[in-house]
Amino acid sequence: MQNPLQITIHNVDQSEALEAHIRAKAEKLDEFFQHIQSCRVVVEMHDRHHHQGRQFTVRIDLRVPPSHEIVVDRNHHEDVYVALRDAFDAAKRQLEEYARVLRGDVKTHAPKRTTPDVP
Repeated sequence: MQNPLQITIHNVDQSEALEAHIRAKAEKLDEFFQHIQSCRVVVEMHDRHHHQGRQFTVRIDLRVPPSHEIVVDRNHHEDVYVALRDAFDAAKRQLEEYARVLRGDVKTHAPKRTTPDVP
């Protein structure tokens, strides 16, 4: 990664294990797509729904060349590690699609041929 990883955690007990888990997931993305310019991960806990337990939001913002941004938002899972897994899986899928576009592997439709009316 060209710029350091930014991790922001709101309303969650900050632990070395959680940050290490996020760093490991981000490194795997960087191994998969080496042109990531920056990665910002925000983890937040909402306890508005007391009857459902803790609810987490994970947001991942990736900058990739040329000036493209990939954003993943995953909401509401009771386990922060499952929410992180789902968010990073979604980010990897979006990076895969972006890599296909960069390589030109995305199928495009050929322009329609128009034939002149012949009497």
